[in-house]
Amino acid sequence: MATYNGERFLTEQLQSIADQTHQNWRVIISDDGSSDNTLAIAREFQHKWGTDRLEIRQGPKQGYCQNFLSMACDATVHADFYAFSDQDDVWMADKLERAVAYFNDNNESLLPRAYGGRTQIVDAALNPLGFSPEFTLPRSFRNALVQSIAGGNTQVFNQAAKTLLEQAGPQKVVSHDWWLYQIVKGTGGIFYYDAKPSLLYRQHTNAAIGASSSFRARVERIFHIFNGRFKNRTDINYAALCNVRHLLTKDSQDILEVFGRFRGARLKDRIRLLEVCGLYRQTWQGTFSLWLATIINKI
Repeated sequence: MATYNGERFLTEQLQSIADQTHQNWRVIISDDGSSDNTLAIAREFQHKWGTDRLEIRQGPKQGYCQNFLSMACDATVHADFYAFSDQDDVWMADKLERAVAYFNDNNESLLPRAYGGRTQIVDAALNPLGFSPEFTLPRSFRNALVQSIAGGNTQVFNQAAKTLLEQAGPQKVVSHDWWLYQIVKGTGGIFYYDAKPSLLYRQHTNAAIGASSSFRARVERIFHIFNGRFKNRTDINYAALCNVRHLLTKDSQDILEVFGRFRGARLKDRIRLLEVCGLYRQTWQGTFSLWLATIINKI
């Protein structure tokens, strides 16, 4: 769990972890320099649970993504499975139980495998607002290059996936959840998408990331294409993937190479290479925005 000035909702999130039907868990909180009562609340739970169940450490103070990666890339942290946790959500009681059951049914320990899925979106008072989109197209490296499909707050992964993160190191990437999707699929692993929500994804004014299913969010994504933000995010992730190219499968290396050529090509060649590369997003609106970004050279 990465925390930063999370006193408002942290108690509810930690209590939802305590209330899990799967009780074989341990929490690591990495705090990025909170100036409110976040650490005091964490220490109260540590006193109640014990230091063997709750470890508190200092984060790198480089933003939430690097805070999460500082834990995920730490080889001294070892478990059967790992789950990212935001500080302001509420986990449904069977969140861990369902994820562990999936891994137990698909227990190839040497295959990188990650689990993620939908969320139930709520307001600050936990009143229902709807659900995140349900994605049904295949999970693949061709999709992961241009889209993150599951929030980190839903993600659980095995030791093989964590070993990959350790080998890659704390790369400069857009987000830890998108990076997990990219590196698991890029190395030939499995990313399972659960259409049944497992947590209450709280939307509030101080949230680091908001839900992406609203009409406003869709309009903002189109705007981000024109103002270059989408291209900037792609630049960051592409550079990170090039840094870990040796970890990728031959097929993923080939896709990444075509992707790099495509991004610097003329319009006619970009359109051709987009089809050769086989990139796609999970909805027709997303695919439209991908073609738009290709045409105006903002990808």
